Amino acid sequence: MKLTPATLRRYLPILDWGRRYDREAATSDLVAAVIVTIMLIPQSLAYALLAGLPAEMGLYASILPLVAYAIFGTSRALAVGPVAVVSLMTAAAVGNLALSGTAEYAMAAITLALLSGLILLVMGLFRLGFLANFLSHPVIAGFITASGLIIAVSQMKHILGIEAHGHSLVTILGSLFGHLGQTNVITLALGAGSVAFLFWVRKGLKPLLLSWGLPPRLADLLAKAGPVGAVAVTTLLSWGFGLSDRGVAIVGDVPRGLPPLTLPSFDADLWASLFGSAVLISVIGFVESISVAQTLAAKKRQRITPDQELVGLGAANVAAAISGGYPVTGGFARSVVNFDAGAETPAAGAFTAVGIAMAALFLTPLLYFLPKATLAATIIVAVLSLVDFAILKRTWQYHRADFTAVAATIVLTLVFGVELGVSAGVILSIALFLYKTSRPHIAEVGLVPGTQHFRNIDRHKVLTHPEVVTLRMDENLYFANSRYIEDYLLDRVAKGGLRHVVLMCPAVNEIDLSALEALEDMNRQLWDAGITLHLSEVKGPVMDRLRRTHFLEELSGQVFLTQYAAQAALGPVDGLKPVLAGDAA
Repeated sequence: MKLTPATLRRYLPILDWGRRYDREAATSDLVAAVIVTIMLIPQSLAYALLAGLPAEMGLYASILPLVAYAIFGTSRALAVGPVAVVSLMTAAAVGNLALSGTAEYAMAAITLALLSGLILLVMGLFRLGFLANFLSHPVIAGFITASGLIIAVSQMKHILGIEAHGHSLVTILGSLFGHLGQTNVITLALGAGSVAFLFWVRKGLKPLLLSWGLPPRLADLLAKAGPVGAVAVTTLLSWGFGLSDRGVAIVGDVPRGLPPLTLPSFDADLWASLFGSAVLISVIGFVESISVAQTLAAKKRQRITPDQELVGLGAANVAAAISGGYPVTGGFARSVVNFDAGAETPAAGAFTAVGIAMAALFLTPLLYFLPKATLAATIIVAVLSLVDFAILKRTWQYHRADFTAVAATIVLTLVFGVELGVSAGVILSIALFLYKTSRPHIAEVGLVPGTQHFRNIDRHKVLTHPEVVTLRMDENLYFANSRYIEDYLLDRVAKGGLRHVVLMCPAVNEIDLSALEALEDMNRQLWDAGITLHLSEVKGPVMDRLRRTHFLEELSGQVFLTQYAAQAALGPVDGLKPVLAGDAA
């Protein structure tokens, strides 16, 4: 591959937007970085807690990965870092290993980040971003809803100040009820108060500040800083009243300084144990990230390159692995805040990394007395916005197969945990696709009077010829549906009275070898029955492929450019008769 400036800009997007970077963009990025930094500090600590890791690893995962994404990523607004779902999946993946001690647990999480990064990089370099399309949106929504519920319930142990374990809703609830009698009242007051305050901040603080006459930008900044306010107040209360001596769990000592350069484990057994989880984390993280990035890019008429996004996220995860972090991806809440705050380029992420680094250098001693209940409250408020049980109603009303997939994903995730849940979601997505395409919609069509258009005889008043039947194929023809199409055609022919069958193919973009062989069989069977087989409106690329075979030479009928031409040749228009099928549905 020739190394040209265009190629370099493709793989290093910073060379593209960096050429046009000016003071105005820098100012916008700095303002956005300040707001996101304020939001990210408590979130980073909280998500590390969710992953079962030391709090500082959340900060480490929010520094170098942001710089790596700023260099390789294509989204102008995506904010990369620890997120709730990936943190939960990290806890499930590493928790399944029989590890002794915090050091081994942390090393496994670091190795998981490296594996995830390498998988994403390979997918990006080989342009495999399309694989994420096999995860349907309803299934992803169901998985995230179930995961959000599990995350919220898992944090109740910190709100109540009790011990509880498990990676599924069933096991967590069982553990919580088993220790409910050990609830620490002071911890519960801090946790419940923080949850109530953070919910109020989301909806009520900004309008209140605006009513006091504060400028909208300042009011928005203060509202976004709500979690920092909860952290500051509860930390002061914990320190001032010595709450750690009264059973309130606190964060404790958080090492001060920049992330250390770390070397992940290269133990083959550990890699083998983590590989499946790394694949799932990579795919889920990419789907979540690309969905947010494309949504925000569309609002500013910008473009996202999915394959390059894989490279950007892969680089971010490798950066996390060599700087003491754990798997990261683009976060929905942070990215929306970043966008709303006016971020113009990925440099906003790099500026945010500087802010987090400053916090790691100078603010960590202040976090010693921070109650874990406050961090748990931060997580609960953040993830409950992900819970969307309305997806069940929408899919039930629109498509029952989608409802089945969503419901199964939610139930399996809640009962058996996130790894089995997301695995089931992937399988269900593929199975749902195969089911839908294996039973394609086939419409028998007729001529709409006074036009050259053909429509479904069951939906429109149309004209047909008694000796000609036209079947419109509304799906690609491939191995999974070739038998269904063949059976449908032969059943229709069995009704008798036909001389010609036309397969109308305006929606057919592909005919694979299995479908071609099925067409050859249908052609022979129809010819033996005295019926000719014709094709109409076949697309150019499909015709090109058919011409490379013997099918067109053996075809008993013709290939017509339009269905109207086929009808005129096979059953003159003046011989057509009306089909009384009722009004259009």
